[in-house]
Amino acid sequence: MLRPLTSKVDPKLLVGLQTSDDAAAYRLNDDFAMIQTVDFFPPVVDDPYTYGAIAAANSLSDIYAMGGEALLALNIVAFPDNLPLDILQRILEGGADKAAEAGIVIAGGHTVTDDEPKYGLAVTGWAHPDQVITKAGARPGDAVYLTKPLGTGVITTALKNQAAKPEDVEAAVASMLKLNRTAARLMREIGVHACSDISGFGLIGHGTEMAEKSGVRLILRAASVPLLDSARRYAEGGWLPGGASRNREYYGSGPASILEIAPGVDPVLLDLFFDPETSGGLLIAVPGERAAAFETAFAAANEPLWRIGDVEAGLGLVIVPE
Repeated sequence: MLRPLTSKVDPKLLVGLQTSDDAAAYRLNDDFAMIQTVDFFPPVVDDPYTYGAIAAANSLSDIYAMGGEALLALNIVAFPDNLPLDILQRILEGGADKAAEAGIVIAGGHTVTDDEPKYGLAVTGWAHPDQVITKAGARPGDAVYLTKPLGTGVITTALKNQAAKPEDVEAAVASMLKLNRTAARLMREIGVHACSDISGFGLIGHGTEMAEKSGVRLILRAASVPLLDSARRYAEGGWLPGGASRNREYYGSGPASILEIAPGVDPVLLDLFFDPETSGGLLIAVPGERAAAFETAFAAANEPLWRIGDVEAGLGLVIVPE
């Protein structure tokens, strides 16, 4: 939909609309590329402070998915005029504290009146122009990894309907609050071919984009994909958000679908693979010869990592049982 709006071609624009990537990258000089992204959404949890921190972590994730480091951010706020301002203050405090954890400052922002609270960040980051990581670089022989379990969508949907257990919400919140900053650093150190963070399009949506933009066949093993402990129970209970059905319609059966589902794949797992995530993990394609070093680096940093598939020649996203 946005492609007709693309402005003039600028050779300094390294990453723009054409590759469906997580952020834009613009070369400033031979050593410095600016990365910019923006993201905001309504509350996914009840506590204002936690919501602000999750929204900030989610916004920062796009910078990390490109292999970048964040520099500064601006608040983006929509807030009803009939809610107490101390709620807004707590949202902003959560965002500010998460930004501080990321080593950046929030330098300002903009607020509008709206019927429902919405919060997020416009983030500016940087990377070396030759080290910007996109979705389009996966190659045959790569190993495919994921850095966070799936399931935040079904759990937060259950929470909105007062159907989630506190301990399950706590686990989902912990996952959403975790920054992808260390994972991004390890990607830069080891060297990877492609990356995308898992967010609104779910694992299948973002996996489809990586396969399509890279011109490869992505093979994902359903049994190897990590889930939050309670995610399956909530999926079986029908707590799938509306975005899951939209993702299924577009990426699963739409005219542009390149999805192949092998016989024997658990249908509940497929539901979770279509499930929109908030502040999800990184989907990473790593050169096969660097896979062992990649796993060792994550283990040494005490960072979670799961190998969930491989890259082959061809075109498509293939889900196999195991």
